[in-house]
Amino acid sequence: FRCGYVETIHGGRAAGRHGNYTCERSADKQDSKLSTYGRDLWDECIPIEGVAHAYLNARQCVIPPAAGHLRCHPKLKHWPSGSIGPALVALVTDAVTGEPMSLHRTWVQADGSKAQMDPARMLLKDHSKAGGVVRLWPDEDVTTSLGIGEGIETTLSLAHAFTPTWALIDAGNLAAMPLLKGVQSLLIAADNDPPGIAAAKSCAMRWARQGREVRIVLPEAPRSDLNDLVRSA
Repeated sequence: FRCGYVETIHGGRAAGRHGNYTCERSADKQDSKLSTYGRDLWDECIPIEGVAHAYLNARQCVIPPAAGHLRCHPKLKHWPSGSIGPALVALVTDAVTGEPMSLHRTWVQADGSKAQMDPARMLLKDHSKAGGVVRLWPDEDVTTSLGIGEGIETTLSLAHAFTPTWALIDAGNLAAMPLLKGVQSLLIAADNDPPGIAAAKSCAMRWARQGREVRIVLPEAPRSDLNDLVRSA
């Protein structure tokens, strides 16, 4: 990716097992956090096509597999403005349990730009996103390695060189990404801004202390992400 900074952090003795990952952190069983409205909206979504597909192509993103948690809605209402338009819709699930938590919506245009709505990106109101991820590739594709980044477009840019990938939504979630048993190698696409760098290093050191190998890739330009780099190539 012509990144100006690539850091590899080696942990101690590797642990875990091969095969599909399991999470090291145990969690009590609980009801899904995703509301009935959120579930109904997710059920209305369809595989990526039309304007949403054109948007990702224009952004030079890899189209993720249909089994992943990224879909589209051809006519989604933007409640703050009352406008209706095509949107990418991502299911946010708990990184440990896989339970649905929220939906991340991005209203888009075919030329690769966000729709003229404010804000163009929204999580569901009154839904938690802490500890959540967007599984762009399904669980069964995650074995011994995983790539992560903050934004969906950033992580789908990483997918040109490495899969499977998950999006963490923001720097706070990336910093707190829990360890996954069986995942021995983590590749982090960091945003080149202070919160992004701090989050990547925090996540990397925590994973490395548990015997995992972690690599951080960072684009050269300040306040840029991997998608900016891919689009400028």
